[in-house]
Amino acid sequence: MPVEVDAKPDVLRWARERVSLSPSELASRLGWKKADRIIIWEQSGRIQLKHLERLAEKTYTPIGYLFLDTPPEERLPIPDFRTVAGHPPERPSPNLLDTVYQAQLRQSWFREHLLQYDEEPLPFVGRATLNSNPESVGAEIRDAIAFDTTQRAQMATWEEALRTMFDNAESAGVLIMRNGIVGNNTHRKLDVTEFRGFTISDEFAPLIFVNAADTKAAQMFTLAHELAHVWLNVSGVSNWRLQTSEKVERFCNAVAAEVLVPMAEFKTKWDPAKEPIEEARRLARRYKTSSLVLIIRAYEAAFLSRSEFDELYDAEKARFTDRVSGGGGDFYLTQRSRIGRRFARAVIAGALEGSVPFKEAFQLLGLKRSETFMELAKSLGVAS
Repeated sequence: MPVEVDAKPDVLRWARERVSLSPSELASRLGWKKADRIIIWEQSGRIQLKHLERLAEKTYTPIGYLFLDTPPEERLPIPDFRTVAGHPPERPSPNLLDTVYQAQLRQSWFREHLLQYDEEPLPFVGRATLNSNPESVGAEIRDAIAFDTTQRAQMATWEEALRTMFDNAESAGVLIMRNGIVGNNTHRKLDVTEFRGFTISDEFAPLIFVNAADTKAAQMFTLAHELAHVWLNVSGVSNWRLQTSEKVERFCNAVAAEVLVPMAEFKTKWDPAKEPIEEARRLARRYKTSSLVLIIRAYEAAFLSRSEFDELYDAEKARFTDRVSGGGGDFYLTQRSRIGRRFARAVIAGALEGSVPFKEAFQLLGLKRSETFMELAKSLGVAS
């Protein structure tokens, strides 16, 4: 006889709504044609235990939450700088929450790892304040990650520039993770309209996560923006709307623009005699960044009037449809991007040396099979 349990209708409804599913959509996920049973659950609270377990699985909800008397209030464990139409978003999705929790676990482990080896704190963490000059901070970041504009102009593709920027930032001491899904779960895609990146700042092991569901040009701006968070020593989740009133985000946007398109140089490269949109796209190819950033720079340099800026910005924003996936290609190259080269090497080396239990290493790396672990180790040069 099936085991039934009593749950609170509001909690069962909350579990469905936290993943933005209608009763019919949830029924489909559960393999049912109709939503009758779901509607009954949410009215009476009476539910079979096996259905409660499947509800938890399909809504990515810890099963213990479903026995609570009231729906829990889920909050991000780091500051939330995101805005939608000028207001904070209602609540973070399970995908965002789980991504931040996983990043916190990895950052905490790596910090302890560094302290065991008496590593020194990074000199640039907290070096800036909101009163700092964005141009100076941008120049510092460019120097710290060895990412000058001349080098970028010679790169053939956005992908090459993006990979160089990420690798150089990691070499400077920042943990970099870039993913478009939750862990390795291709059914849980990250939504770029919800967030573009976040920073867990720390003087020893700052971590930056970039949403790889975004365009390559946008990912570069996100990394530059999040590096500004590190320079401020301010953790937080961002969607870096280019036009924002939030002080931290406005400062980080200004620094990011300076990292990618230094104003002093930009003024010498922009040709006011040419069509602004063509100039923005031409220089976007040179600097390997979004044409939206170039349009904003042109407005800030007084090459565009406010009405010209509004028209160009809105038109170019509507054109942006190119997206990149968080996976595909070589699995092991993708894994290195998702979990970060420095982090992966440290965990794998620890496991092979015996200082990290393999069970813990597999959890930290998001792996399940020994064969996959060894192949990843070989791809990173940790094992032969």
